[in-house]
Amino acid sequence: MDENKKKEKELIEKMKYEIAEEVGLDEKIKKYGWKSLTSKESGKIGGIMAARKKSKKK
Repeated sequence: MDENKKKEKELIEKMKYEIAEEVGLDEKIKKYGWKSLTSKESGKIGGIMAARKKSKKK
């Protein structure tokens, strides 16, 4: 994996954890893992990520 893709993946993971913390899911993820999230919870994180990525492009 080249450096740019590796760095981008790290940034995405960091953003995912930050958003999870903001919406109050960080403890659940730490205790049970990402697989423990419901579709609604995952979608909320994904939606916020998409909105932030879109606003960064502008």
